[in-house]
Amino acid sequence: MQVLRELALFEPFSRLSADGRSLLTEGAVPMNALAGAGIIHKGQPASGAYVVLSGRLRVYTVTPAGTEATLYLVEPGETCVLSLNCLFNDLLYPAWVQADKATRVAVIPGPLYRQLFKQEACIQDLTLHALSTLVFRLMAELDAVHSFNHRQRLVHFVLLHASSDGVLKTTQQQLAGHLGTSREVVARLMQGLVAEGFLKSQRGQIIIKDLFGLRRLQSLPESGA
Repeated sequence: MQVLRELALFEPFSRLSADGRSLLTEGAVPMNALAGAGIIHKGQPASGAYVVLSGRLRVYTVTPAGTEATLYLVEPGETCVLSLNCLFNDLLYPAWVQADKATRVAVIPGPLYRQLFKQEACIQDLTLHALSTLVFRLMAELDAVHSFNHRQRLVHFVLLHASSDGVLKTTQQQLAGHLGTSREVVARLMQGLVAEGFLKSQRGQIIIKDLFGLRRLQSLPESGA
């Protein structure tokens, strides 16, 4: 089964027993989503564990004012820990999930994932790793919210998510959603960072021009938004 071969590319699933692989072959379902497509809506039951095969999922909340704010991102080989929490505790999903870019996901139905968790040490490891990763990312985001202004949070996001060659494929609207602010605020901040030579902005992507300068900006006190 194709989805099993794709899952086996990631270390936890490559260690499944023959019985575990057989169960996954019978139950795992692939899902393809275009960038921006909704995967889970707040308040709906989680149908299974969502393991990203390629692309990226964005888990976000919406404030009473209607502003979106990213909680965390789920990268290839990772699973959405909030969906796992819903599966094990019979809860409705507490946030929204969308494809941050074109994404392929393996959906492992809840009863199957719980069975695998009982009998497969690698699935137990995956679950614990997902929980610890979530705690780390949420703590980092809380620290950024309380310690940084909007300019520093934008710099922090770019540094955290840019590729090894200094490119972050995103739009200003997506950045606004991640940071929980407006596109106008992001556009103004980007204009300043570009003018100062830290970044280069192109359609659909941002290029880091001064890596060490950005790192200094992230740590130095700033005034304004």
